[in-house]
Amino acid sequence: MGKILLIYTGGTIGMIKNQQTGALDPFNFEHLRVHLPELNDCGAEVITIQFNHPVDSSDMSPELWSEMVTIIDKYYQLVDGFVILHGTDTMAYTASALSFMLANIAKPVILTGSQLPIGVLRTDGKENIINAIEYAAAHDQDGNPQIQEVAICFGQKLLRGNRTTKCSADNFSAFTSYNCQPLAVSGVNIKYNSNILLRHNPYLPFSPQSIMDPSVIAITLFPGVNPGIIRNVFALSEIKGIVLRTFGAGNAPRQSWLIDAIKAATDAGKVVVNITQCQQGTVEMGLYTTGNQLHYAGVVSGHDMTVEAAVTKLMCLFAQNLPSDQVRKLMEQPLAGELTV
Repeated sequence: MGKILLIYTGGTIGMIKNQQTGALDPFNFEHLRVHLPELNDCGAEVITIQFNHPVDSSDMSPELWSEMVTIIDKYYQLVDGFVILHGTDTMAYTASALSFMLANIAKPVILTGSQLPIGVLRTDGKENIINAIEYAAAHDQDGNPQIQEVAICFGQKLLRGNRTTKCSADNFSAFTSYNCQPLAVSGVNIKYNSNILLRHNPYLPFSPQSIMDPSVIAITLFPGVNPGIIRNVFALSEIKGIVLRTFGAGNAPRQSWLIDAIKAATDAGKVVVNITQCQQGTVEMGLYTTGNQLHYAGVVSGHDMTVEAAVTKLMCLFAQNLPSDQVRKLMEQPLAGELTV
């Protein structure tokens, strides 16, 4: 049997209804075993660890990502895979961050959670956990882990973590990956999409990174956006990277104040990354004049990255103290399957 480390960070999946207040309160991880006896008969040896203080996913932070990386690094040689129980609201951010922080990982890190608490009759948590453990324990015909990357298991699909976004606040199929096919789909049998699965480089070591630099902001353009706000934000000395969510294929208003603000930021060494507000598709700044102007102002293409991937990738690269020119180049190259070129 494979050995899987189950890490409980918090979230709806580990909540129980307070009969006095009606609110959902976190409860001890051991109670999860009571509600999920299938853990003892899932075809893998499951060991567990939990955060000292389980957190709501809205309170997720780079410091907590660092804690997850530290745990994974500590147990890396002792287990075959990892399952992280996480709240759904920021799960895509965590999955994206871990995909960059766990460079050249050769083992599965599967995030999952639920829309209903594990103790509720109609909970989706049981199926999600069992599927996640099965994915984490799966090996190919050569005995290697079937999954060698960070992924999200939710609603019968296994999705690449840094390609995933939460698309529904109340459906059991709460996550989707608009620009990347599922890594696997679970039905009566599990069907793997083998041609897109990432494989680690056997000639390079596993290189976990526990530090992130949060000097990053994401800005969404919209008709009537205030020029003064944009100028002030772009000029902030605390900001090193800006994810600019533009229209369509990467287009922005043809206003001199916007281009001047962007040019001043890039001239100052800041990295501005262009991603589309559209759910599907990619940035093509050379397609229209409204996008081409951004290229000449020093903006780099984020191609088809999600906002979660673009933000956390910048955080990871800035933490490595790389020069801004190198960060710009790396933002346009896939490091963990996060974009299509």
